[in-house]
Amino acid sequence: LCRALLPALALALLGLAAAAGPRQTPVLELAEELAEELWSAGLPGDLPELEPECRSLLAAFAEGSAALTDCLGRRARPVRLCQGCHGHYRRLLAQYGSIARAVGNSSESHNCAKSILTSDRLQIVVTLSEFFNETWEAANCANCLKNNSEGLSNSTEEFLDLFNKSLTCFEHNLQGQAIDLSPNNYTEVCKNCNETYTKLNDLYNHLQRMNRQGGESAHSAHLCIDVEDAMNITRKLWSRTFNCSLPCSDTVPVIAVSSFILFLPIVFYLSSFLHSKQKKRILILPKRIQSNANLVNIQEKYS
Repeated sequence: LCRALLPALALALLGLAAAAGPRQTPVLELAEELAEELWSAGLPGDLPELEPECRSLLAAFAEGSAALTDCLGRRARPVRLCQGCHGHYRRLLAQYGSIARAVGNSSESHNCAKSILTSDRLQIVVTLSEFFNETWEAANCANCLKNNSEGLSNSTEEFLDLFNKSLTCFEHNLQGQAIDLSPNNYTEVCKNCNETYTKLNDLYNHLQRMNRQGGESAHSAHLCIDVEDAMNITRKLWSRTFNCSLPCSDTVPVIAVSSFILFLPIVFYLSSFLHSKQKKRILILPKRIQSNANLVNIQEKYS
């Protein structure tokens, strides 16, 4: 009971010193020193401080979270999350793993996982970790990185190289030109950048097909957000800004097949008319029916 009353006594001393006024400076200083000693001595036992090791792990996770948040925010538009922030994300996973590995530690005083992750209802560290994991998964960054996530995959680097070449070609052919954005305009960009854009578009379609074949989940059906955003930007510039169109290499086969399908009904009806002539049906009456018919005619004639 006395231990529980020590913090209240310290606060009371501070109140009395303040009420003494500014003239009682020595008394105020003495009261403050005594209050600090009593407060430190009377700290309740159910509010333990973090161990130095746990405090260091928590500080590292906080710094990693701040660095990753800053990276995601700076690369949100245009989207460059996967290629610019994979290092921060990998380090944050390692920092969270260092905290989580303390689960089941026999020493309660050094159980950082229990103190940091599960000691309260809000669980800030767990919530932050889940947020970053969900964001990274929704961006499909794993589809742009190597298996160990240490860098971009070869196909992604090839795509980004073609993407940069396409933008450079656009910029180079626009220098010193007044672009007419009428629907029928065929600019120098369309002529000089057609080959680069075609390669970029073909590579994107190839990567998309390969990813769908190997994907098992809904997220894996998409490429990483960096590649998708880069392709969307390029296609908008190509079709909307420059009014260019990509010629289809399968035009001749498509026209031939379409013409053949349209010609099939004509061939069918023509062959039916030539090979199945309709003949008049001739009715041959039996002799008995003919004699009866003649007899009826005679009777009608003389009646």
